[in-house]
Amino acid sequence: MFEVIVLAVALSMDAFAVSIGLGSKGNIKGLGLKAGLYFGAFQALMPFLGYLGGKGVLGWVDAYAHWIAFGLLALIGGKMIYEGLQEGIEEDIAAITNKMMLLLAVATSIDAMAAGFSLTLLEVNAYIACLIIGVTTFAFSWLGVRIGEKSGTWLESKAEIFGGVVLILIGVKMLVI
Repeated sequence: MFEVIVLAVALSMDAFAVSIGLGSKGNIKGLGLKAGLYFGAFQALMPFLGYLGGKGVLGWVDAYAHWIAFGLLALIGGKMIYEGLQEGIEEDIAAITNKMMLLLAVATSIDAMAAGFSLTLLEVNAYIACLIIGVTTFAFSWLGVRIGEKSGTWLESKAEIFGGVVLILIGVKMLVI
């Protein structure tokens, strides 16, 4: 279960970084709750879809499953590190509408779908794992908005880099153990 909590924290870093950017736009009533609900729901749903897809193909790729999980997590982690070193999309957001929140929620959770494949290799209940990922993302998103309101965007890229490094380390651990 420890791996699930670490995975949840790492996956929530994208949403955390975006939430900091959203919060830096100013004190918008209810934005923390809205960000938490959008990002948390999608971060819970997408790994579950990845898990179901992984279960469907696990029999075919069983001998290589650890390598596939490592590859996916390394790619996702590398992408997060790369994005953390670049300028963020959050600067281009003019208005925080429901449509924009939906697009951001989907964009930040696509990685979680690929990471959901790794849940097939862990001996955990997928429902509980996805719930933990969703609740963790909710909390980090809400906190990100609060931090963004107080401090601006200086923490944004660091959160994404941290999440990327953790995902790569989880992938390496799957190869070693």
